[in-house]
Amino acid sequence: MKYSLTKDNDWLLIVVTGLLSIFGLIMVFSSSYVWALYEFGDYYFFIKRQAMWFCIGIFVFFVAMHIPFQVYRKLSPAIIFGSVVILTAVLFVGHEVYGAQRWLRLGPFTVQPSEFVKLGMIIYLASVYSQKQAYIDKFIKGIMPPLIVVTIVLALIVRQPDLGTATSILLVTILIVFFSGAKIKHLLLLGLSGAAVFALAVMAAPYRMKRITSFMDPFAYAADDGYQILQSYIAIAHGGLSGAGLGQSVQKLMYLPEPQTDFILAIISEELGLLGVAFVFICYSFIFFKGVMIGIRCKNPFGSLLAFGIVFQIGIQIVFNVGAVSGLLPITGIPLPFISNGGSSLLVSMVSIAILANISRQNRQQRRLAEESDERVGA
Repeated sequence: MKYSLTKDNDWLLIVVTGLLSIFGLIMVFSSSYVWALYEFGDYYFFIKRQAMWFCIGIFVFFVAMHIPFQVYRKLSPAIIFGSVVILTAVLFVGHEVYGAQRWLRLGPFTVQPSEFVKLGMIIYLASVYSQKQAYIDKFIKGIMPPLIVVTIVLALIVRQPDLGTATSILLVTILIVFFSGAKIKHLLLLGLSGAAVFALAVMAAPYRMKRITSFMDPFAYAADDGYQILQSYIAIAHGGLSGAGLGQSVQKLMYLPEPQTDFILAIISEELGLLGVAFVFICYSFIFFKGVMIGIRCKNPFGSLLAFGIVFQIGIQIVFNVGAVSGLLPITGIPLPFISNGGSSLLVSMVSIAILANISRQNRQQRRLAEESDERVGA
């Protein structure tokens, strides 16, 4: 297939992703330097690491963008096997932070394997269900087998514990099954089963139940579990329409714990106001709409499911994060894609968009070649 650098690459998607990631770097530094000085005696502790991951992400992005998405289908067995192995390793040799054992130390790097597994699961599910189109209406033969693998992966992630990531993978699984053409009754069965498992997981851990109750009435738990949400409310209220100004947040002055992570949107709201938040959501809306259109236009079933899985995984993360910051959902620890501090999340988000850009490029190539063929026939 003939390659054209200027005609076929989805440069608008690439540029918007770049702008969002650079904006994230600015906000990571603005939100973190006080906490970084307090914890590590270095204003630049967090931004140096995030900038390093961003540079790695740029390199990996342009490499991944040139890898035909069909390659991932061939690699899916190895990807899912590696996912299970690395999640198992986390349980035995993982690095623990605040009671959660979710990270692995690799020399100077600390990575969160579950972030990479989210993308790996999308590739695996898109590969398997794209091959089951002829009997996707059969629950036992078409839908059930991959769900056994999903259950194993979810159990390993919940064990870390990380119910938020497990829930996001479960929701994406249901969506991929939906886009595969499954029957509504089978989707309802999956949804009800997932809701039941989620409820059991919440009830099995008292701290999760407390998160639910504190989210419903944070003012009643202002001294402990409701504290972070209330500080987020204050930040959002302080920002107003245009914000207090970049770097002028009050809540990052040790009021909102670790503001560069899950609650970075509260600092964006405080410093840049609703206008800053609007910029973020315009970028997200563009990526989401673009991703859906790429999936619709892709003639390859695997590529189509892969595009839908990627864009809805990003969308679910956004909903979980924004819901927690605004108090509409319980706190799940899900980072804001491209913006929250966290190298693993940033790298996986950038690779995901690179894969999306490759699918888009192939869509454009096919359309351009078809138009050129029609012109030759007409001539």
